[in-house]
Amino acid sequence: MPRKPFVPAAALAVAAALTAGLASCSGDSSPDGDAADAKGGGTATSSQAAEPGRYQTLPEACGLPSRSVIRGMLPGDGQALSSADAKKIYGGQADITYDTDRRVGCHWTRETTAGTRHLSLDIQRVVSYDSTVSDDDKAQGIYDKKELAAQIPSGGDGSPSPATPSPSASKPKDKGEGPVTNGAADKSVPADKSPSKGTDAKDKSSSDGVGKAPSGSPSQSSDPSADPSGSTAPRVLDDLGDAAFLNDKLVTADSGVHRDVTVVFRTSNVIVQLTYDQWSTDKSMLPDSQELQDKARSLATELSDSLSE
Repeated sequence: MPRKPFVPAAALAVAAALTAGLASCSGDSSPDGDAADAKGGGTATSSQAAEPGRYQTLPEACGLPSRSVIRGMLPGDGQALSSADAKKIYGGQADITYDTDRRVGCHWTRETTAGTRHLSLDIQRVVSYDSTVSDDDKAQGIYDKKELAAQIPSGGDGSPSPATPSPSASKPKDKGEGPVTNGAADKSVPADKSPSKGTDAKDKSSSDGVGKAPSGSPSQSSDPSADPSGSTAPRVLDDLGDAAFLNDKLVTADSGVHRDVTVVFRTSNVIVQLTYDQWSTDKSMLPDSQELQDKARSLATELSDSLSE
């Protein structure tokens, strides 16, 4: 008779152990296992990331403004330019940046016999690395710091703060004196008895040189913030991007006088800052605030429209 195969008991025990181990590994790697459930549960309970900004790249800064606008902002003195000079002046000089998808810039300069004009452009794309803060909110925070540093008056209409009442309006009235409106003089006072202290004070200030701006200090008479109408005062701009402001400074130095006009605006997660200034070696020829502001705002509007396309 044929003999039955003999399998030692030790071999049977090893086989049983291997079978149990394979079954255990197969159970852990199963899609329905406990490990998969834990991972799936973690993903489901994580918070949703904040919305990214609209812009993922940036345009080339020197080519963004139109050539006609640059020509208008850098006028000459009647002398014709060669093609090489025109390309150098109106083409601009790109700023050196390490990541052109995050920040780009360009600046233009033109010197004439009447002075020098500079135009610089800085464009920054803001990215939030906080999943709870959107790119737009991060950009708004950076913009707010710029507006605060520029000390722009608050108010959506961009109007300057109300003027402080004159000291005469708070003086107590003399007995028998009629009511005074807005600090105006009482018309019932005879002309020959009207006080002459104002005239004397004016004459004294003229003789002592009081009220004149010292050499090297800003000219207060041409300071845009002193404009009573608020048309050229530093202010918030409601019609540009998502948020914008304009700043205007006049500085008088020993080498001459210059006016710097800055416009900063935010559109989604991009912040644009342009600075337009005019230098004059003749301190009697003050740069015109309205002209510089109009040209700066025109360029800012063009840039905003180009970015929105």
